[in-house]
Amino acid sequence: MGIKHYKPYTPSRRNMTTSNYEEITKKTPEKSLLSAKRKNAGRNSYGRITVRHQGGGNRQKYRVIDFKRLKDNMEAEVIGIEYDPNRSANIALIQYEDGTKSYILAPLGLTNGDKVVSGENVDIKPGNAMPISNVPVGTLIHNIELNPGQGGKLVRSAGQEAQLMAKEGDYAHVRLPSGEMRLIFIRCRATIGTIGNSDHENIKLGKAGRKRHMGIRPTVRGSVMNPNDHPHGGGEGRAPVGHSGPMTPWGKPALGYKTRNKKKLSNKFIVKRRK
Repeated sequence: MGIKHYKPYTPSRRNMTTSNYEEITKKTPEKSLLSAKRKNAGRNSYGRITVRHQGGGNRQKYRVIDFKRLKDNMEAEVIGIEYDPNRSANIALIQYEDGTKSYILAPLGLTNGDKVVSGENVDIKPGNAMPISNVPVGTLIHNIELNPGQGGKLVRSAGQEAQLMAKEGDYAHVRLPSGEMRLIFIRCRATIGTIGNSDHENIKLGKAGRKRHMGIRPTVRGSVMNPNDHPHGGGEGRAPVGHSGPMTPWGKPALGYKTRNKKKLSNKFIVKRRK
């Protein structure tokens, strides 16, 4: 994937970049794999905003992705690589030998006509899915399950990859993109390869309107609010926050405050915290 730059004929165009979509080979989605996606602009059943900065945006349809890959030992051919508005990664439309179609996350290097398969004894190549017990140590993987049969939960965004570091008993040591080392049950499935669209993180939006197209509304700084609206508010002119550190609108520390429950059951599976 490459980055497309524009001539600066307006101030916002000067810094705007987009993807050139060179990985995309199919422009229209598969209708049978679409479902409705309703918006609520961050409001609950009473109409009150419970999640800020949401609303508007282009109309979208949700693409139903097969994160489980349970059709074992049946080859599927890649029909096309598509753009998905619901995630940073591109998706691949595949067709199984029995005619069934489904979407999977598109790994780096997967193109039209390639074959992918899932099962216990399959080749180690991008797009193939298998239990972690069958993956060689050192292999790059993505779309990793946390519980067998649950479907992939970890490492699903553009350009990401995890590495299988070791296998010991019923668990495997997996290094996640954050640097965290985690124990994962070896019967859980993972997909081989790195997720494509790796230049997604280098795209510059360039103007506020592109954020609005995504359904993200503006953020107002707390320091320009009144004291009853935000802990940073009030004062004459530009005043400092007036606390030992920045705070959320609800008075919690905004930087470095640990929100993870110390008694969470999955803590025992984390061998080494992220950096």
